Amino acid sequence: MLRDSLTFIDRGLRHSVRSVDALLVAVVLPVVVLLLFVYVFGGAITVGTQYLDYVVPGIIVLCAGYGAAGTSVGVNTDMTTGVIDRFRSLPIAASAVLAGHVVASVARNVVSTSLVLVVALLIGFRPAGGPIAWLGVAGVLLLFMTGISWLAACFGLLARRPETAGAFSFVVMFLPYLSSAFVPTGTMPAALRGIADNQPVTPVIETLRGLMLGGPVGDHGTRALLWCTGFVVVGVVGAAFLFRRRTAP
Repeated sequence: MLRDSLTFIDRGLRHSVRSVDALLVAVVLPVVVLLLFVYVFGGAITVGTQYLDYVVPGIIVLCAGYGAAGTSVGVNTDMTTGVIDRFRSLPIAASAVLAGHVVASVARNVVSTSLVLVVALLIGFRPAGGPIAWLGVAGVLLLFMTGISWLAACFGLLARRPETAGAFSFVVMFLPYLSSAFVPTGTMPAALRGIADNQPVTPVIETLRGLMLGGPVGDHGTRALLWCTGFVVVGVVGAAFLFRRRTAP
């Protein structure tokens, strides 16, 4: 299984490199959003601190979620173009196909989020967290990317066309806008605040913000880990079930 998984991971990474347009969108879009919010909206938004420091964790989560959600298209393309039927005729572990998509997705997102962080540092972002805090940042982000990637795989298995599967990216991309990514939830109307405080992206962002800036994390860390772990469990179990159902003779 390990050998087969490594083969499909390599396949996924090769597809990423060859799909230049998708790669550019995944890398350039978060950077554009970062620059837009900092230089266009940042001067009009008061958050009690430098807006760049406040918004970077939210942009990183936006980047990680959007990139991971793209896994749905790759999985659906395999299922709808007949490629998976050819794979089934080979002596390979069935789970390696999905594992390859997920791990390749996480690898792509590590590159894109790193680029966003580099750009943020170049324009003045100055995190105060120490090495242990940054290990925590890396752990939370990897768990979040993995969870979203597995959920995206489920969506790709459910969808009948790649165009439909692509809708998952827009759903995931929308969530950070209804969270504490760009403004504190306390500035929102009561109805929206209730949604923003209790959706999964907000505790992830607040955990990263606390770790990066050397501030308190509170119960956000526990909630973020519970949400992300839940994503992984539901995604893995759901993808395995749906894959067996879609490939059953």
